[in-house]
Amino acid sequence: MARWGACWDDAGRWQARLWAPGADRVQLVLNGREQDMARDGDGYWSATARPGIGDTYLFRVDGRLAPDPASRCQVRGVHGASVVTAAADFPWRVPWRGRDWAEAAIYELHVGSFTPSGTLAEAETRLAGLAALGFTAIELMPLGQWPGQRGWGYDGVLPFALHPAYGAPDDLRRFVDRAHGLGLMVLLDLVMNHFGPDGASLHLTSPEFFDPGRQTPWGAAIDFSQPAVRAYWTECAEYWLAEFRLDGLRLDAVHQIAGPGARQFLADLALRARGAGAGRAIHLVTEDERNLPDLRQSGYDASWNDDFHHAIHTLLTGEDQGYYASFARDPMGDLALALARGHVEQGQPRPGRDRPRGAPCGHLPPTAFVNAIQTHDQVGNRAQGERLLALADPAGVRMAYALLLVAPYIPMVFMGEERGAQSPFLFFADYRGDLAQAVRQGRAAEFADDPSFGGAVPDPLDPATLERSRIDWQDEGRARPWLDLTRRALDFRRESVVGLLKSGRIGAEVQRHGRRGLDARWRFGAGTLRIVLSAGAVEDLPAIAAPQFRLGRPGVDPFALCASVEPS
Repeated sequence: MARWGACWDDAGRWQARLWAPGADRVQLVLNGREQDMARDGDGYWSATARPGIGDTYLFRVDGRLAPDPASRCQVRGVHGASVVTAAADFPWRVPWRGRDWAEAAIYELHVGSFTPSGTLAEAETRLAGLAALGFTAIELMPLGQWPGQRGWGYDGVLPFALHPAYGAPDDLRRFVDRAHGLGLMVLLDLVMNHFGPDGASLHLTSPEFFDPGRQTPWGAAIDFSQPAVRAYWTECAEYWLAEFRLDGLRLDAVHQIAGPGARQFLADLALRARGAGAGRAIHLVTEDERNLPDLRQSGYDASWNDDFHHAIHTLLTGEDQGYYASFARDPMGDLALALARGHVEQGQPRPGRDRPRGAPCGHLPPTAFVNAIQTHDQVGNRAQGERLLALADPAGVRMAYALLLVAPYIPMVFMGEERGAQSPFLFFADYRGDLAQAVRQGRAAEFADDPSFGGAVPDPLDPATLERSRIDWQDEGRARPWLDLTRRALDFRRESVVGLLKSGRIGAEVQRHGRRGLDARWRFGAGTLRIVLSAGAVEDLPAIAAPQFRLGRPGVDPFALCASVEPS
């Protein structure tokens, strides 16, 4: 039986539970009728009732009404009543046991801007095309409900409830079932480190959920020393994995899951999440700006590797502001280190940093790093939301994209990248009143002194900002060469790289040639992957005699790449 929220037990009884350790009186308000809840111990309150499907309920905590913090559905937005939902009874069609993580080629997708309607049902119609290109996994940006209609999802306040603008729960189940039928894994980006600024009922029902001595960059920190807090997030993860047959999770900003109890929580979560798969392979990915290998040594498959992105970005654009400063000193050297070792920053002193970051990670397998040259963060956190194609030589972007897909790390592509999209991905939200104005002013102030953004910051509250961020599916002329490159690179990956990854890495060596050339070799049990690339004029760059994948002529063309697999 879940410790949080309202659900049906095996005997068909409906029980509502809430953790409110500081409350003197808690009531269940079901269809407007109040019922006292019993204190169970450890701060929990519970009540049993016989509602009908679609009935509404709230909790009254010491006289103040609030929706269920673990609500699965709301009747009128995040401030309204919660809804009694039926136990899932979906006719799954596809028998599915998952895929090996070494086979992952990830496509990051924001449901709300992926298609004209911004729904899961319409996104489902695009899955066959992505599978045909060679992608093997979809990563959905957060789906937990937030205020209004528009948003990225990282300011969610009801993390158990599917955001209603995207569709109904069965729409997500159909999306996943269709993906599995095409051989695609589906991962969900889950935010456990903070809540959004509007509508988090836990502040009212359970203020002990938060750590009064710490703040995150996005609001109140969460107190993971509390067993009930750890139970809330574990049950949330289990809910998404079990109810929707997801293949895994990407955990947002785990460096903000901190304090007493956090480390144990993350270890326990990995065990519980895999158990929720009911025999399916479950994969767990983190975002962790600390560059530490710990979690990847204790139950997590991989972590996002921003170092690879930063080296590529500074190499192609020359930008040196903010976190690009240390990577702009020698981006080609940093790219060589990222290809050889995974992370660039591994605890060594770095120009432009006050203190070292990271720890040695060369012992980790390549599959422990998710590499990207564009993500929702790196595009959307620019004032104008520019994609890399708007900032750099297109030939250089093509070379970097090919490198991403054929190198032995787990590649992740941001939606539209596979077709050379040039539409921006902007920050957008749907707040009201004073908060809307504060977000608008804060966004403008954030970039006031940034010389790179140019012009006025798009209004994040204007519906047109979302419309500008939608993928253009009509520009087939521009898309065709990019789609062909994607298909060729992912074919090479499937046929030549994946088998090497499964055979185990023995070592890696990356040699620089001049300022802009690299010759990289990764030795595996089943053979050696070799990539030679030029990112500018290079003299005397070694050649691969019979490359199995080629984009231009390294050493002749300014931006080019060749790859092959050689016997051990």
